[in-house]
Amino acid sequence: MQQLTGKKIILGVSGSIAAYKAVLLTRLLVQAGAEVQVLLTPAATHFVTPLTFSTLSKRPVFTEVTSDEGWNNHVELGLWADALVVAPATANTLAKLANGICDNIIAAVYLSARCPVFVAPAMDVDMWHHPSTQANVQRLLAYGNHLIPVGEGELASGLHGAGRLAEPEHITTALAAYFDRQSDLKGQKILITAGPTYEAIDPVRFLGNRSSGKMGVALAEAICARGGEVVLVLGPSALRPQMPGLEVVRVESAQEMYTAALAAFPQCHTAILAAAVADYRPATAAAEKIKKKGDTLTLELVKNPDIAAALGQQKQPHQRLVGFALETHEGEAHAREKLRRKHLDFIVLNTLQDSGAGFAVDTNKVTIFGADNKVHYFELKSKQAVAQDIINTTLVSAT
Repeated sequence: MQQLTGKKIILGVSGSIAAYKAVLLTRLLVQAGAEVQVLLTPAATHFVTPLTFSTLSKRPVFTEVTSDEGWNNHVELGLWADALVVAPATANTLAKLANGICDNIIAAVYLSARCPVFVAPAMDVDMWHHPSTQANVQRLLAYGNHLIPVGEGELASGLHGAGRLAEPEHITTALAAYFDRQSDLKGQKILITAGPTYEAIDPVRFLGNRSSGKMGVALAEAICARGGEVVLVLGPSALRPQMPGLEVVRVESAQEMYTAALAAFPQCHTAILAAAVADYRPATAAAEKIKKKGDTLTLELVKNPDIAAALGQQKQPHQRLVGFALETHEGEAHAREKLRRKHLDFIVLNTLQDSGAGFAVDTNKVTIFGADNKVHYFELKSKQAVAQDIINTTLVSAT
């Protein structure tokens, strides 16, 4: 698997009878050309020995944050790795990672890691299905981590059901597939709009909304990380995204965003319109600050240009257009109507009725409707994880 050649993988092994499978996983990763650093919890050493892993990985194995040799630098390890894989991840380990309990070297490295994290659970069937375990899994997914699903079969208890550690070959394939995706958008140029727009009332005041731009920026960064180029037309936002392949065009008003989007779209393969664009603006903006004179103030508003509709009209056969719909009621009906009316290929629906979704938060819950009438439902996740779902559905699976 050439995708793993030269990759730096941390393998965290916790105390489960399934730890013996981590020995084969280490061998497979090394054979694939990866550098493997193994971490064992103290409980794991009752099932497998550090000597076995150090022999296979040709690296010292760490079982504590400190040892006789000194400090095993968990911060440095977290920065070194291209991926952290916890396999097997026991119910205890899942709980610690999900709740930030940092009392062993795996948890310490996890909290320091800037790389993608994969958890491969292993436990008995009732432990796996327990609500607390499932809640911990969902929390880890909401943080943007990756789950390698459990298998089904005979368990160490003699019971039969879900809870088996995924086979080492499956885990290796999952890692290779992840790294393969890091270049799957190479050659693609994507236009993204993000953030709010501000519509001037006078030099001091404006009409705006609560959008932070986090969802659009997460999309832009995820696309660049997978080899694509992005033109990000970003409204007023505190975010300052910077990474290779990303061109940021700063705008303030809906008219400015409209002009920038129409200028960029002909050179792009896809446009993803994640911005919260004001539907209306003041008919005139006062040249000086409006002074308080009476108990009421009347503003005449005029409609802003519709960016999605305009791009839908000029879209060429080789181009795709992805819209967003933030709704407070009858979300599906409104999303489907907008999909049809604006000639979109996909529309991403999120609703303020879903807890944890919407403006200025780090999570989102989306449903994606396609022009082919297919519907894709997703659970509440981090906006980084949601960005991957949107990319996989609208840019990869659709090709």
